[in-house]
Amino acid sequence: MPFLFVVGFFLFWLLNSVRILNEYERGVIFRLGRVLGEPKGPGIVFVLFPIDRMVVVSLRLIAFDIPPQEIITKDNVSAKVNAVTYFRVIDPIKALIQVQDYQYATSQMAQTTLRSILGEMELDDLLSQREKINNQLQIILDQQTEPWGIKVASVAVKDVDLSEELRRAMARQAEAERERRAKIIAAEGEFQAAEKICQAAEMMQKQPAAIQLRYLQTLVEIGKENNTTTIFPIPIDLLRAWTEQAKKG
Repeated sequence: MPFLFVVGFFLFWLLNSVRILNEYERGVIFRLGRVLGEPKGPGIVFVLFPIDRMVVVSLRLIAFDIPPQEIITKDNVSAKVNAVTYFRVIDPIKALIQVQDYQYATSQMAQTTLRSILGEMELDDLLSQREKINNQLQIILDQQTEPWGIKVASVAVKDVDLSEELRRAMARQAEAERERRAKIIAAEGEFQAAEKICQAAEMMQKQPAAIQLRYLQTLVEIGKENNTTTIFPIPIDLLRAWTEQAKKG
């Protein structure tokens, strides 16, 4: 019986002293409350039960959804913005010692940073410079979580929720902008057409025969569309002669 008791106690101690860690896991061992030098794993890890206590930390990338945050932009526009942040543990010892709950702390830091950065921007920048905002959020959040052994891989703003009144106002603004551009393009077209007409008039003035050729070309174009219409062009020189005689008379 004593032998069986010793064997049973040894098996119980051995089972509690052997741990198997996956490839993406690391074990931080505390021996009598003091952390050992380096994290253990992956594979088989031996701990001295009950002197040692091992805490397993995952090194996989964590995707955390930042809940919608009420912000007021620099131009006093209220909006709801939500985002997602991706981070991983690069130093398991710091992640356990420097902060109580690194996931909760990182999420709270991400929410605070999101409100702080977006509150310094105008609404137009928030809607148009999404990539720049994401990079700025990632850099700032990574610097803040680095002492915790956390590496922030990226931060992405997912959605900007605006009020219905503001959406209608932005739609009217966009429509007015499109009308302004259309009028400018039409005016530029008229200006360019007027320039070409002036150049053509100058060329025809230098070559009077070009006017007669233009008459004939116009007849051909009209004849294609209205075959029953007959036009007799009257030379302008003839009208000019009549006008001069009328003045003399």
